[in-house]
Amino acid sequence: QVQLEESGGGLVQAGGSLTLSCVASGSTFTLDHMAWYRQPPGKQRELVAEVTSGGETKYAESVKGRFAISMGRGQRSVALQMRSLKPEDTAVYYCKTDDPYLLATTGRGYWGQGTQVTVAS
Repeated sequence: QVQLEESGGGLVQAGGSLTLSCVASGSTFTLDHMAWYRQPPGKQRELVAEVTSGGETKYAESVKGRFAISMGRGQRSVALQMRSLKPEDTAVYYCKTDDPYLLATTGRGYWGQGTQVTVAS
């Protein structure tokens, strides 16, 4: 079992920057996949960025060049550096892991509780 806890959300002016962090607890093994999703008000949850322990990254088109995802050295944390923020980036941001070992042994990925990011125009 893994628990994910996000931090770093808040209110920021358009054009500003914010860094989100997510830390995994509840297990002793490392994670080979971590990702950030977001759910804007009234919309569906969407993938923002994901990273593997091998360093592979993937970004939504809407955040390419503005956001950067990185996995922590111990492979139990992930950060999302966000810059040039826009009002349309306003959403609840969720951390998730689809670690292959967890998927194989528990049949599911794990989500954090989410952290609110609000970008004021």
